[in-house]
Amino acid sequence: MAWGAVAVALSVLAIPWFLWRDSTVVAGLPVWLWWHIGWMLLAAGVFRLFARQAWGIGIEEA
Repeated sequence: MAWGAVAVALSVLAIPWFLWRDSTVVAGLPVWLWWHIGWMLLAAGVFRLFARQAWGIGIEEA
């Protein structure tokens, strides 16, 4: 159940609605792109944690 909530939270916050129409640039890239890069790194880390801890629970035979 907790992994489902984490997945929903990652999905909901993946699109930075609050950064739309913001033209701020940092290190040559728009802030919304930095948000996307950081978010993908976070999602990759969460998926790695999920794969190590909960992959196959309830599916594989004991």
